[in-house]
Amino acid sequence: MELCERYRIPHSQFLGGDGRWSDLDRAKALAWAEWQRSVCPECHTRLEEWDRERGGDPHAYVTDTLRCPGCELIEQERDHVPQDRSGYGVKIQLLPREQYEPRP
Repeated sequence: MELCERYRIPHSQFLGGDGRWSDLDRAKALAWAEWQRSVCPECHTRLEEWDRERGGDPHAYVTDTLRCPGCELIEQERDHVPQDRSGYGVKIQLLPREQYEPRP
């Protein structure tokens, strides 16, 4: 359903159908939207997963630490962006070295 949402196509078309929205496609799309609203945008868990009264477990997840070299590099570069108005709108991106062309 995530791909169907991304490409804005009915599930039946994803499965090889003709692309017309059926009642089942609409029901699946609505159920997917409801499911997505129940997921925390930060940690991607649902409250039910933590709540014993709803079948969850307060220890359903454990934390793990991961260091991403790309994110680290972006954070280091962000230290060089001015904090005043001259830094507004500055975006930092990662480019493969072979595609990088220094600006004059």
